[in-house]
Amino acid sequence: MEAPKIKAVMPVAGLGTRFLPATKATPKEMLPVVDKPAIQYVVEEAVAAGIRDVLMILGRNKTAIANHFDSVPELEQKLSEKGDDRKLGHVTRTSDLADIHMLRQGEPKGLGHAVSRAAQHVGDSPFVVMLGDDLIDERDPLLPKMIEVNQQRGAMVIALMEVDPDHISMYGCASVDATDDPDVVKVTDLVEKPAKEEAPSNLAIIGRYLLTPDIFPVLERTGPGKGNEIQLTDALKDVAVDPENVDVYGVIFRGRRYDTGDKLDYIKAIMRIASDREDLGPDLRPWIKEFAATL
Repeated sequence: MEAPKIKAVMPVAGLGTRFLPATKATPKEMLPVVDKPAIQYVVEEAVAAGIRDVLMILGRNKTAIANHFDSVPELEQKLSEKGDDRKLGHVTRTSDLADIHMLRQGEPKGLGHAVSRAAQHVGDSPFVVMLGDDLIDERDPLLPKMIEVNQQRGAMVIALMEVDPDHISMYGCASVDATDDPDVVKVTDLVEKPAKEEAPSNLAIIGRYLLTPDIFPVLERTGPGKGNEIQLTDALKDVAVDPENVDVYGVIFRGRRYDTGDKLDYIKAIMRIASDREDLGPDLRPWIKEFAATL
């Protein structure tokens, strides 16, 4: 698939306080999920959808991310001299994945502010915002459907997922109207982390957004919301309820998603991904059953 005009924006400026002390000197996006840092899965997802231009919005102490996607000639030379082509391929692939650009967020003012920093880079083309806490299984691609809806309808598109109503207060929640496609809805309103009794649906926003440049003037006038930060959800709500602005649609994702946002879900993600791998699964799955039997 080709998406030549669409760029990816990946906000990676968070402090990762839920993973301290591991993230004291290591960005949370660089924590390994089996044998790759979480952020590499996200970049690979963008590349699989035909996106080659990636902008990462960095905070302080995030140089390890830039280093990971840079070439390391001395390491590559040692692996080449040893004839270890498999490991050499893993190393060189990260620096050849995409054209990766880095930009400092400056003062951390929230996700909406981080996205606004991408305005000059993305120009007048649609772009995807991809959050590193959400890993989408490569067997269940999400971005191609979002790109298709954007191209067909000229709208902004957000990824939605049905969740247990008891958990909706952990997410942004969408009020929607049905369309002729059961996997696509028109978003009429958005609520950030509503109480279960006040939620308009059980459709939660997950970390994939396909936005148009129309979002930037809205972000400029969006004041601080939850957590005293500029929330992307608040800006998207203003777009969705404004008949003069572009429409907002949602793609309902029904595939495999791995949440690495907190310690328990991070561990679950590692176990699920590792158990599905051909090189690890055959030995890991029996061990999991044996270990579970001892609990």
